[in-house]
Amino acid sequence: MSGISIWGRANSVNVQKVLWCCAELGVTPDRINAGMAHGHVDTPEYRAMNPNGRVPTLVQGDFVLWESNAIIRYLTLSQIEAGSKAALSLYPAAAIKRAPVERWLDWVLTTMQPAERPLFWNMVRTTPEDRDAKVIATATKASADAWAVLEAHLTHGGAFVEGDSFTLADIVLGAYARRWFGVDVPNRPVYGRLRAWYDGIAQRFAFQQHIALPLS
Repeated sequence: MSGISIWGRANSVNVQKVLWCCAELGVTPDRINAGMAHGHVDTPEYRAMNPNGRVPTLVQGDFVLWESNAIIRYLTLSQIEAGSKAALSLYPAAAIKRAPVERWLDWVLTTMQPAERPLFWNMVRTTPEDRDAKVIATATKASADAWAVLEAHLTHGGAFVEGDSFTLADIVLGAYARRWFGVDVPNRPVYGRLRAWYDGIAQRFAFQQHIALPLS
């Protein structure tokens, strides 16, 4: 794949998911800073590409796509069509193998992200004197409850979320796990299987490139 631009800032978890996926696929996009301090997202030109005014946005020639999980699906499917075995491992062809991966891509958006976002914003993007202890406590509990679902799922004994193969599920969950383990919050429960899984995927070169950045 060539001629791909990804609009978005490097410290956005949703941009990070896309960049991690690109690296696993061997795709090198041109990243254009956008969002927060970088601006662009409220301009008419950007809103014409992405009416939500959010990041990331993928541009490839005349093709434009927004929503991070849709983007990683597109990137992987495009590589599968080109005959990439690595892409097929990330996103299995058989319905019985792909559906569980899809489940986690949806779960991150419906369950994990809403639980985790208030915690991250209070602990990382809010000055200590302005943090809301009640919001932090509520968000910590909600995040812990969500991670308990994955902790229980990991009893299958495989190295990755869906067994012995690294998939898109590991990417989307791993990006949020970086934030969970990277923020020092009180009363965070110890999840041994979750920690072992996270420590394993954190060794991947693409993780080190795009996810293991200082939280900001």
